[in-house]
Amino acid sequence: MRIAVFASGNGSNFTAIADAIRDGEVKGATLALMFTDNASAFVLERAKEAGVPTLHLSPKDFASKADFEAALLHELAKHSIELIVLAGYMRIVGPTLLAAFPKKIINLHPSLLPSFPGKSGIADAYNYGVKVTGITIHYVDSGIDTGPIIAQEVVEIESEDTLESLEAKIHQLEHRIYPAVIAEIIHKGDHQS
Repeated sequence: MRIAVFASGNGSNFTAIADAIRDGEVKGATLALMFTDNASAFVLERAKEAGVPTLHLSPKDFASKADFEAALLHELAKHSIELIVLAGYMRIVGPTLLAAFPKKIINLHPSLLPSFPGKSGIADAYNYGVKVTGITIHYVDSGIDTGPIIAQEVVEIESEDTLESLEAKIHQLEHRIYPAVIAEIIHKGDHQS
């Protein structure tokens, strides 16, 4: 299965996915493209190091979100992309992409959805004072972090945890679980065809 990873920032989850594919932990996957909407994102350097083709498009260069996503779809078709993996992609996916990739776009969110959706799930959970948080991997729909849940993993918040230590625990879990879930999605897809 040909995968595109979408990221907007640092790209640590991109690296975890790329390493897992390279090491054969995600069988049947080809990391065919890394797309970013941010020309200065460090993930571009990570993709170059991993030998993964990159693409940058800025929504500001298009008249509408639909035009931006249509141009993106054209590029994805050039790479024969079959699955889109959001890994720190900080943009809401619109109807143009959703229609072209039904149940073929997945996202990683750093909380136990439906609790603490949105861009600051870790800080929101920490500041609220919950004792347990975690990560959720879900299919993307038209809402914000509302799509059908594929997998969740729990992280306990210890009394000595700081926001920084909690973030580190969440990221460590993300790097382990996201590639495993991608592998499972590909494996299930092989059995359905």
